[in-house]
Amino acid sequence: MRRPFAVKWQAAVLFLSLVAIYNSNGREIGSYDSQPAKFAALAVAERGSMTLDPLVQRVPQYAERSAFALDRSGHYRSAYSPVPILFGGMTAWILAATLRIDLDAPLAANLVAALTASLLTAGAVVLVFLTVDRMTRRATAFWVALGLGLGTNYWGMVSRTLGQHESVAFGLAIAVFAWTRPSSELRARHRLWGGLGLAVASTARLQTVPIAIVLLAGLVRRIGGRAALLPAVLVGAGVLALAAVQQYWFGSPLGAVPRLESLHPAIHAVTGSVSRTPWIGAAGLLVSPSRGLLIYSPIVLIAFAGWVARAPTFRDRGIGWLSAAAIVQFCVYASYSVWWGGHTFGPRYLLDVLVLLTPSAAIALDAVLRSRVRRVVCALALGWSIVVSGTGAFFSDPWNTTPDDVDRHHERLWDWRDPQIVRAWHAGLSPQNFSLFDRASVRKVS
Repeated sequence: MRRPFAVKWQAAVLFLSLVAIYNSNGREIGSYDSQPAKFAALAVAERGSMTLDPLVQRVPQYAERSAFALDRSGHYRSAYSPVPILFGGMTAWILAATLRIDLDAPLAANLVAALTASLLTAGAVVLVFLTVDRMTRRATAFWVALGLGLGTNYWGMVSRTLGQHESVAFGLAIAVFAWTRPSSELRARHRLWGGLGLAVASTARLQTVPIAIVLLAGLVRRIGGRAALLPAVLVGAGVLALAAVQQYWFGSPLGAVPRLESLHPAIHAVTGSVSRTPWIGAAGLLVSPSRGLLIYSPIVLIAFAGWVARAPTFRDRGIGWLSAAAIVQFCVYASYSVWWGGHTFGPRYLLDVLVLLTPSAAIALDAVLRSRVRRVVCALALGWSIVVSGTGAFFSDPWNTTPDDVDRHHERLWDWRDPQIVRAWHAGLSPQNFSLFDRASVRKVS
């Protein structure tokens, strides 16, 4: 079987398998902040508008939520980026046009959010598989994709709702796929697709602009400023267009985000957005018993091992710039006063850097797979990571609010006697599991 054909069908099988696994719990796992995006996606499909006025009229309580922001014209909108909404709107339109999904059904918005997020997340993982496959063995590419797709919160959170992270993952995966080639092989089409991917990631979540800046700087260093002009223009145009839209809607280029940040003292018990103790945030992002990336997904450690390994086939592909972008973004999140990400299951913010770490993980994994002892250790780390990720997908999560709200009682983030993972196991399977499989909740009745 010719290699190009084999890669294509294996990538297709991987994509379909991930979409099926992601949706196997049959529910959306939304958050307080992700709710307006899924309803706005329905509004785009039905009315070609992102306003949420009809919804707020039906359910006035939504007006009390900070994520439902009132714009300068008196319309309710999502307080966050419209990019995930546009992705969701496309999904909603296709479902309504082809499968007769009733967009007014009780769980139609949940279905659209979960399906859109799962498609984008699975797409990001498959792009990672194809990226690594170009540089190393097929087995290495597969295990890296498996670790990313099922051994991290890509399964239990990113793929389960329209929360910006799914769009960031997809956009960054496009950029990494396009740009991790020898400099001499970077054609105009590769620069174009990479720029578009970075534009998607940056506009879906403005907090990831530092990643775009570092990667663009790396591209300039590798191929020169003139050749890198096109992707830089694409990213800059995307960010400026978003700023203009948000200025028009909310009177600020940052949209409603300044309003949300002003609520930190009341909601999160912090004095501002920038932390005075970033080292605590840095430690928490990595090893907090209820938020640490390395606690929930120790398989990520293999990417750090790849930073010090040497692999000739990975040279002149910008891997170092990917690592630099991940480190810069880590520092940004560590400096944020609400580094734990509010009410969520496990790590949230560091999920934005995982795609950038996958080539480094592949470098280390090539060596790991040649040693029996290291294979066993890696398998144990992967097994734990998958179990924990599946826990987030299928189990209830009462930890954030009981016995006290973690947003105001930050000491709970460091309590090893009551970790979130164990609490979820004790709580058992979520009663909302499989709710999206109920035909009456999402389909038109003839």
